[in-house]
Amino acid sequence: MMSAIQSTMAGNVWKITVSVGDEVKVGQEVAILESMKMEIPIEAQTAGKVKTILKPEGEFVNEGDDLIELE
Repeated sequence: MMSAIQSTMAGNVWKITVSVGDEVKVGQEVAILESMKMEIPIEAQTAGKVKTILKPEGEFVNEGDDLIELE
């Protein structure tokens, strides 16, 4: 079953803290967004293995955009 970790707000992807193939747990930080000079951590809502990083560092995202695909 595939699931995706989504952005909780609009901003720039400042840092991706996981890599393809990593196992993630619920609540684990997987990315950090930057908005208005603030760093906002994005946490996994479901556990799984990172299949694809959909938004690279430096890219602008909107609230609800898929950031990382899990399998």
